[in-house]
Amino acid sequence: MKLYNMKEWDGMKEQKIAVIGFGIWGKNIVRNFYNLNVLEMVCDLDDESLKTVQEQFPGVKVTKDFNDIIRDASITGVAVVTPSHTHFKIVKSMLEAGKNVYVEKPISTVAEEARVLTELAESKGLVLMVDHLLLYHPAVNRLKMLIEEGVLGEPVYAQSDRLNVNYHKNDRSVMWDLAPHDLSMIAYVTGKNPVKVISAIGCSSDKNNIMDITHIGIEFEGGMIAHISDSWITPQKHVTLLVRGTKATAIFDDTAPTDKLKVYDNFKPANTQNYALDYLEIEPLKLACQHFVNCCASGQKARSDGANGYAVVSVLEEAEKIMMGSKLEELNKKDFALSRMKV
Repeated sequence: MKLYNMKEWDGMKEQKIAVIGFGIWGKNIVRNFYNLNVLEMVCDLDDESLKTVQEQFPGVKVTKDFNDIIRDASITGVAVVTPSHTHFKIVKSMLEAGKNVYVEKPISTVAEEARVLTELAESKGLVLMVDHLLLYHPAVNRLKMLIEEGVLGEPVYAQSDRLNVNYHKNDRSVMWDLAPHDLSMIAYVTGKNPVKVISAIGCSSDKNNIMDITHIGIEFEGGMIAHISDSWITPQKHVTLLVRGTKATAIFDDTAPTDKLKVYDNFKPANTQNYALDYLEIEPLKLACQHFVNCCASGQKARSDGANGYAVVSVLEEAEKIMMGSKLEELNKKDFALSRMKV
């Protein structure tokens, strides 16, 4: 956990953050920014949601019009926690208004839109941070350190499985909902960039265009192969990342109550290597929100910046083309129509 000097801490206290969207994930974002004493305003279209904000977070302003955030010059940063098809319009509006932006993943479902937003933020000297949450997970960062120290040897294979039940299925597909976590995490811990999609399949258990099970194969720099599996229909939650190196294999199990990260010798059966895997058990979202506030105060780029978001979207866009084929044009038309609706 980073310790801030007095100047940095004063800069953090001067930040005022607004949150757009008080849904399932938005509630967690609001809670964390409120606990950091920087939450100024919450925007949502639902009256009951705004009433809940006023009851649970005293002193926080509420509005149904995100233009109120734009007009408030005291607000320095905005967290956009809305459906993915609305991200481009809202994020672009906030950046044009001179606000730093923290956006729920994915930054967009269109690579060109992600590129435009990234370049806009850079041209204005603003922070654009994507909620690739696992880049802030203490265990994931411990795994990255082990790889950098050579404990695993050269990474040759990675496998990320993110399986759970989602009764709402309110995103474009399970791939866009969950794979940004997997892809950004694999690239981050291994230090390797994705090169190309080598396979992509998916299916819809409801027999419609919304894929609720997807499997993607990706080649990374140096020939490393990664497989990513995501599901919205698995009753028993399963969230793991396996990274195999030339010397050892690490498994990060985020559903385990303790000992989330283990390392196994490749050449000794059932032998866990005796490495110190201690790390601070801090909520990753708290660390991510704190990182955003500090970036707003210091002007530094976020770990999961716009370029990081663009790289992820580019790969997933390629995977979706392979996965859906001719059905993709129909889905794009639907998303375009939704994006034209009033937010």
